[in-house]
Amino acid sequence: MTGEHNTKNLIRGAARRLFAEHGYNGVSMREIAQHVGKQPGGIYNHFPNKQAILVDLMQENLRRAHEAVIATIDDRLSPAERLECFVRSHVLHNIENPDDIFIAYMELRSLEPEGATHVSKERNGYEAALRAILDDGAKSSVFKLSDPAIHARSILSMLGGVTVWFRQSGPQSSADVVECYVQAALQSVGAPYYPPIER
Repeated sequence: MTGEHNTKNLIRGAARRLFAEHGYNGVSMREIAQHVGKQPGGIYNHFPNKQAILVDLMQENLRRAHEAVIATIDDRLSPAERLECFVRSHVLHNIENPDDIFIAYMELRSLEPEGATHVSKERNGYEAALRAILDDGAKSSVFKLSDPAIHARSILSMLGGVTVWFRQSGPQSSADVVECYVQAALQSVGAPYYPPIER
């Protein structure tokens, strides 16, 4: 890893923590620079402004989510199995990346038009993958739902909420939480839920 690439990742990491803790509007480029141990000018060598950092963080999270969730789904599976895979991987990704998910939801309002266009395009692509699963299930009468697009947004909103309340130190394990969300998602489309067999 080059020094330049490493510095860029350090900037991302500092901005991620600060945005999640104080909000985008509560953080300055100077504060990000201080957390990286750089002068503000050193930050501008990698990102032209704070908005560029926010867009970069959101796009990076969407790319990682796609790799962790969408790319792992086998299209040969039934719609119910694909939905289960989507939900399980999505919730795990959210639990493992709470700061990214918080920023992704809470700071959409902070995006300027150009950045919003780029992020929305990737968000829409991610949502479309879930919508395709729901559409296949509806067409084959496996799922009972009237509008796959609305139902996809409903499921994503439900799944996104896990980072609001879940804590690794809490009474529920991440595995237990994932199964609760899988059950809720399957039941929301009228599909049966079968708990994993303990080995």
